[in-house]
Amino acid sequence: MKKPFYLIILFGILLSTTMTSFYPIDGYQTTGIKRLYQLRQFQLDSVPYKRIPFGAFKGVSDIKLNLTTRKDSIDNLLVEDKDFAKDMSRLFPGAGYSASIMDMTNPEKLRYAAFREDVGYQPGSVGKLAVLLAVMDQMAKVCPDSWDQRTMYMRDIKVTSRYWGLGDHHTIPIYDIEKDKLIKRQVIASDEFSIYEWLDHMVSVSNNGAASIMYREAMLMAAFGADYVNLDAEKAEQYFKDTPRDSLTNLAHRVVNDPLRKLGITEDDWRLGGMFTRSAEKYVSRKGGSIGTPKGLMKFLVQMEQGTVVDKESSLEMKRLMYATDRRIRYAKSSRLDSASVYFKSGSYYKCDRVKDPNCKSYAGNVYNYMNSVIIVEHPNGIKYVTCLMTNVLNKNSAGNHMYLASMIDDVINKDNNAMKEAVREVEYKSDKDETDN
Repeated sequence: MKKPFYLIILFGILLSTTMTSFYPIDGYQTTGIKRLYQLRQFQLDSVPYKRIPFGAFKGVSDIKLNLTTRKDSIDNLLVEDKDFAKDMSRLFPGAGYSASIMDMTNPEKLRYAAFREDVGYQPGSVGKLAVLLAVMDQMAKVCPDSWDQRTMYMRDIKVTSRYWGLGDHHTIPIYDIEKDKLIKRQVIASDEFSIYEWLDHMVSVSNNGAASIMYREAMLMAAFGADYVNLDAEKAEQYFKDTPRDSLTNLAHRVVNDPLRKLGITEDDWRLGGMFTRSAEKYVSRKGGSIGTPKGLMKFLVQMEQGTVVDKESSLEMKRLMYATDRRIRYAKSSRLDSASVYFKSGSYYKCDRVKDPNCKSYAGNVYNYMNSVIIVEHPNGIKYVTCLMTNVLNKNSAGNHMYLASMIDDVINKDNNAMKEAVREVEYKSDKDETDN
């Protein structure tokens, strides 16, 4: 049964060595994401906690959008800087790698570089950002006049998994604060969480079941409009039973893809072709296939930084949901980023031909082996940039490659910006000296 739920319950946070957690650690009261509570208590009680690096301790109010002063169209912003592009292109081995990079340290003088940025890849779990966008887009239609009302519903409305969330091997955290007991397990049909928590499960631990559940809820928001907030599970399931499959499939396709098109992200840039669990295909078919390009993902992240993805409040909330506050993996694992705040989503999709190679390993597919990383990096010294990296390198786990590229990209951007700062200081010094001499 789905209904508004207004009691704040104090719960804990997942402390797992196998999962990555997101959203600022002081965000429990505004979101009700239960896993945040214990980590916040550690911070308040000065309990040593070395699992997360310095850059992971930002609070909700510390997270800002970086490009709200830029009102330019996305096409005008993604204009390549030749010198910057030349420096970046030297870092990539060639075939199998594609990337787009935006240095936004100085919002008024953006630098953009791209390497095979229009090549399409299977986006894997990075595609869950399209579901996040769909939920925010539909919530804005359900509650068009009040951001506070939207957050209230996302925090207080609870929805159950049912069959939609079944079949994924990724586990989710179940923490009982009264018993101080944590279990990690796969989603089961009776699991019930708030919209915020399901979104967190979808982004933080990349749970496919949570992604299908949130995809479902975005469809229901579109179908029921303002009445969605009073919808219960029985009526929701009846809607899927009564609606023709082709109508449901077309609705699903529109709900996740239309918001991308509004941002100028074309079908060839980025599209999502279906849900993330087979169990969800009971009523909804796949359509069109999924594809992602570095350019398409960059279009999304840059406009999020502008505050124009749905609206400014939604853009900021999506950025908070991408904020990494626990163990960092792949690209984000680079030690160069330890002091930086990172907003991150990674995804992989691979296939092994066991006849060709019986020892083909996970994340090292010999048929295809996609690994994708999208990240916003914000250093304490003011250097800020976005990277969208997509690879298809066969027979090798590319996590290390992503990490090493992260270090090299960070080095180049830091050196460039430090050199520019030094040049400005020299000009200012000469100007001051001339005035003194005169």
